Amino acid sequence: MIRKGNEWKEHEMTIDQKGALAKAYFEEGYNCAQSVLLAYCEETGLEKKQAARLASTFGGGMGKLREVCGAVSAMFLVLGMTGGYDDPKAKEEKAALYDRVQKLAEAFKAEHHSIICRDLLIGMETSSGSAPEERTQAYYERRPCGCYVESAARILAREIGLPEA
Repeated sequence: MIRKGNEWKEHEMTIDQKGALAKAYFEEGYNCAQSVLLAYCEETGLEKKQAARLASTFGGGMGKLREVCGAVSAMFLVLGMTGGYDDPKAKEEKAALYDRVQKLAEAFKAEHHSIICRDLLIGMETSSGSAPEERTQAYYERRPCGCYVESAARILAREIGLPEA
């Protein structure tokens, strides 16, 4: 079972389908964080517009600062929405959640060597400043970001218990 807002329902997508959905959102032009969060609207109970706005600042490693990869940040957002705590005195829940966050980060690092955007893009031509890069065919061909988005969505799907197939 997976959580949808405050309700639980049967799995509807497989791990690979979640990954493909996130990558498809990225290829539509959404940033890396938006793409992952949008793929999990059903589980979080967020409307598409809410999810896109919530994750909009995390693209490019947090506003193009090239810090934590937006796809990774979105994994953590989904985890908080589906299994987070809201009591500031919830020590055990907080520790358990942080353990899961670290597990997700380690899984992503195991596949891609880092969770830091600038490290993931070493050797790639990137533009400086705050203006987003034009999403052209050449952009998608030279950037590994679609693969990172797909990978993050799959890693998260495993963590929350979506089926393999």
